[in-house]
Amino acid sequence: MAHDHTRPRQAGPAADAPDDHDHGRGEARHAHHDHDHGHHHPAPADMGRAFAIGVGLNSLFVAAEAAAGLWTGSLALLADAGHNLSDVLALLLAWGAAALARRAPGGRRTYGLRKGTILASLANSVLLLVAVGAIASEALRRLGHPAPVDSDTVMLIAGLGVVINGLTAMLFMGGHGDLNVRGAFLHMAGDAAVSLGVVAGGFVMARTGLTWIDPALSLAIAAVIVLGSWSILRESTDLAMDAAPRGIDVEEVRRWIAGLPGVEDVHDLHIWAMSTTETALTVHVLRPRNDDADGFLHAACDGLARRFGIEHATLQVETDQARRCRLAPAEVV
Repeated sequence: MAHDHTRPRQAGPAADAPDDHDHGRGEARHAHHDHDHGHHHPAPADMGRAFAIGVGLNSLFVAAEAAAGLWTGSLALLADAGHNLSDVLALLLAWGAAALARRAPGGRRTYGLRKGTILASLANSVLLLVAVGAIASEALRRLGHPAPVDSDTVMLIAGLGVVINGLTAMLFMGGHGDLNVRGAFLHMAGDAAVSLGVVAGGFVMARTGLTWIDPALSLAIAAVIVLGSWSILRESTDLAMDAAPRGIDVEEVRRWIAGLPGVEDVHDLHIWAMSTTETALTVHVLRPRNDDADGFLHAACDGLARRFGIEHATLQVETDQARRCRLAPAEVV
């Protein structure tokens, strides 16, 4: 059995041409290639600065909004403050995960801590749903016992929230290829929309005196949070369970590999997310005539990176048609 491994490309100027090693026993050949191009791109280098600014602005706003909510008796403001507090925690979690993902592999963690970004996305989604439950519970209680609200203060604080959340969301607009960063963006953009709704609600209360509008707005806030976080929860759960990232059609990948020159069979195909920005693949291919082994492997890995955004591909090439691979049956993992 022959092996052909190419060390992953390292970030920075030291990234040179692949270093190949070939030591043969003649039956199969493995290849590993790592690429910087494709559909899934790493978060921009300045995301740490964006996280720091976002955390600072939102922490100040949470304190101001909570104080205003207690002073005016506005449940909508208190609910939004609670939501914004969960967003501060979410930003901190996402920031920490992004920092850990840049640590080099070592010891038993042969992939490093890249998967921390997926776990952060999952934890943030769960955190949001917990916040939703608390908001909705209190809103339902207050619907039965509406309380007077200082509408002018509500509009002023909520208007400030539109500005702060909108600016914070803009900081993450360039990182939509990263589920971790996209979650932060959706949090902030959703908050800006919710705060805008609170401004409108305060205006209506000032004009009509209808105090039930405040808890009704809280329920609307809860609905917006659920709608905004559900897709992130579902996608991060899938990635945590090693499902293929959304946007990658597994059967299309299988057909593409099967169409490569000389390939007669494709089996044991696995595609999963190493992080919220990196995708890995392993596969066995039957290729009886494998005279151009190195050229085939490099072309296949380059094609997977360009066409599907799979930067971390490992192929095992089998040449003996008479010996059926024990992993060939579809039901075998």
